[in-house]
Amino acid sequence: MGAVTNPLDARLDGVLGDRTAKALTKAFGMRTVADLLAHYPRRYARRGELTALSELTVGESVTIVAEVLNVSERAMKQRKGSILEVAIGDGKGVLTLTFFNQTWRKAELTPGRRGIFAGKVGEYRGARQLAHPDYELFEAGDERDPGTGGTDAQKWAMQPIPIYPATSTVASWQIAKTLAIVLDTLPQLDDPVPGPVRTERGLLDLTQALQWIHRPEEDSHWRRARDTLRFHEAFLLQAALLQQRAALREQPAAPRVAGDELAGFDAALPWTLTDDQRLVGDEIAHDLAAEVPMNRLVQGEVGSGKTLVAVRAMLTVAQSGGQSALLAPTEVLAHQHYRSIVDTLGPDRAARMRPVLLTGQLSAAERKRALLSIASGASRIVIGTHALLGEKVQFVDLGLVVVDEQHRFGVEQRESLRRKGAVPPHVLVLTATPIPRTVAMTVFGDLDISTIAILPAGRVPIVSHVVALAERPELWHRAWQRLAEELEQGRQGFVVVPAIDPTTVEDDPDALAPEGDGSEAAPDALPPLPATVAELTPLLRAHPALEGRRIEPLHGRMSTEEKDATMQAFARGEIDVLVATTVIEVGVDVPNASTMVVVEADRFGVSQLHQLRGRVGRGGVPGLCLFVTAALPETLARERVEAVAATLDGFELAQVDLELRREGDVLGATQSGGRSSLKLLRVAADGDLIGDARIAAAEVLEADAALAEHPALQDALARRLDDDAREFLAKN
Repeated sequence: MGAVTNPLDARLDGVLGDRTAKALTKAFGMRTVADLLAHYPRRYARRGELTALSELTVGESVTIVAEVLNVSERAMKQRKGSILEVAIGDGKGVLTLTFFNQTWRKAELTPGRRGIFAGKVGEYRGARQLAHPDYELFEAGDERDPGTGGTDAQKWAMQPIPIYPATSTVASWQIAKTLAIVLDTLPQLDDPVPGPVRTERGLLDLTQALQWIHRPEEDSHWRRARDTLRFHEAFLLQAALLQQRAALREQPAAPRVAGDELAGFDAALPWTLTDDQRLVGDEIAHDLAAEVPMNRLVQGEVGSGKTLVAVRAMLTVAQSGGQSALLAPTEVLAHQHYRSIVDTLGPDRAARMRPVLLTGQLSAAERKRALLSIASGASRIVIGTHALLGEKVQFVDLGLVVVDEQHRFGVEQRESLRRKGAVPPHVLVLTATPIPRTVAMTVFGDLDISTIAILPAGRVPIVSHVVALAERPELWHRAWQRLAEELEQGRQGFVVVPAIDPTTVEDDPDALAPEGDGSEAAPDALPPLPATVAELTPLLRAHPALEGRRIEPLHGRMSTEEKDATMQAFARGEIDVLVATTVIEVGVDVPNASTMVVVEADRFGVSQLHQLRGRVGRGGVPGLCLFVTAALPETLARERVEAVAATLDGFELAQVDLELRREGDVLGATQSGGRSSLKLLRVAADGDLIGDARIAAAEVLEADAALAEHPALQDALARRLDDDAREFLAKN
């Protein structure tokens, strides 16, 4: 395998030759033996029951035992090359095998040779044929040859055939051949999963698992191999996350202890903290007082009070002269946070904290004033967008980084803000997108997780309905009448659409692109819906039920000033209905807004619909959400919409979302860090396995934190989590 310490690290060009290695690198990014061995079959076919020639069906994949009757070759008429035609028979019928430009096969497919032939039955000029079949010829006296009394042909026919993810340049059978070369010379490998862990769970050793997943002789082989390798993935990932968690706790941080600022703030609050807010606040206070950096994720429903919890943490940091930076994903949300925090602090406390807003849309003079206030330490609370990440932004004592809606930021962006602290600052991550337990363990396994499940008193449940136009097109007009009825009661409403105009989706970098795949909508059931700001705004202004109402657009092509002015006018009640794209998805808080109509709701994802719905019903009046869709019943697109309408429980919806979305979307390419991406592990289905692997990894690391007694595990972590992936984990 070459002069390397571990055979898995051997370069493919040294094992397979330069040409094959280059093809695999270009097609799949493979460079080492480990990369190739981790290219697992996507499914297993079988040669099937042996079929009699007289029973062949066109289009069927068959396996037959037959004898070569005659061989002929002819030139192709339309292009260079030849066609080799081989007639085979089983004593009852005749079939033609066809090979293009493979003259060399004449030397082995000679009349009288018997073999097993497998392929898909085609038809040419009324005659049945197999084009480029797989075959294996019997040698004289071969026990599988029915002509010599052998009975092993059935075993060969039933053996599972691995089918690999392939490309137009590298076929599945070529991958199988290269794997055979590697597996034939693969020595016994050191197993990264310790023996006692394997024994307790009835797992194979690594070498056997790799042999069986690629070359099973029966179905039980690949099933056991898959179970073993799936546990390997979970175990290595959890070990890496737990190692990283331990490494973070070895860094020094400045302890921050609450004092008069927080006590005075709590005393002035016009409401009582919920039990969850108090509990999460205590967890954060405990973390901030420690000499290691806090690394905590707070998840909670829209409107559950996550921002209030963050403000209390900021006041704790400010007590010792420290500064806090809140990173918001959009201009709209940054402005909203700024106004909300100033109001929540009250005039006196705001004068001491001097909150400052920094966004990319400030004038040169405003930006200079903000930068000076931050650099001097006068501003203890800093709120901003990506502008906070600029080189000119300098802090005196950055003690806390708060990241709102963390999934909207790349790793580098979060890390560049964290580096602005003289010592590692405490980090608090907020998300209104509830995270299933398995995803939390898999993606955020190195973070402590807090949950705010209880909504503040006074929140009235939102009523949700699916407006199913595929069955009842007349409901289109009823939806606008229902919106008008709410407006008659002095309330306001949102109308959300997926695009700005018929040719432009939401192009604001601040806004989320719709997650949903609208391909399952019912384009033939109804004419296309006017589902853009440009189309729908004039239609609603002209609708009889909405005549005279103040209806205004809001989207990403508007300037920051225009967006902010529109939102403030809406908040003051000067606008009745906003026709908007997803710029209003997070952070918009207008208590008088009772109604939301989402047009083409099937073009949005589950979590996004849930987020949008959270914009209404915030002011003690009943919330109403209408999901308008032309998607046909029993399609995935329709299922998403119906799932959201059926429950207000974000945690239940998060699990539904995980199950409805395609595997791979769960973590995303960047969430898994290069080679640490999941191969066999299924986050939606393998929750118990992931939990079990985490327990096992924790026990190993607790007994041997440096893994001095587990060099194979140490080696596997180094290989699987290369430098880029480790950096990712460190920052995440």
